[in-house]
Amino acid sequence: MFGVYRHTIDAKGRLAIPSRIREELGETFYVTISSEKCLTAYSSESWQRMMDKVVALPKAAQIKARPLFAHAAKCELDSQGRVLLPQPLRDFAALDKNVAVVGNGECAQLWDESTWDDVDMVETTPENIAKVLEELGF
Repeated sequence: MFGVYRHTIDAKGRLAIPSRIREELGETFYVTISSEKCLTAYSSESWQRMMDKVVALPKAAQIKARPLFAHAAKCELDSQGRVLLPQPLRDFAALDKNVAVVGNGECAQLWDESTWDDVDMVETTPENIAKVLEELGF
């Protein structure tokens, strides 16, 4: 998944998922908390791969992944391409009105728009891009 799309959450807590991201996520997908102040959306296939990895870990390591599963929501698109985001997830990421839907490879991230703008400004400096490319071996 790639790109940045800006949408708003309506009064009922529904967010329109951009068509390009919908194609990748599918009609049913999973949204959970993240290590950053955002939510992460996984296709059913990606979610299953993550669950399989966790189940294969020793029990002590599985416990570390508990927050990801405890706070996850199975989401289904409505006929207008919107998804209802549960209030606890919206609270975690401070999603109130304006949302940036950010493609992030195998998943999509849902950010409060102003928080994303701050993160994006730091991450997209030429110096940071050069550092990341070097760390990734490009």
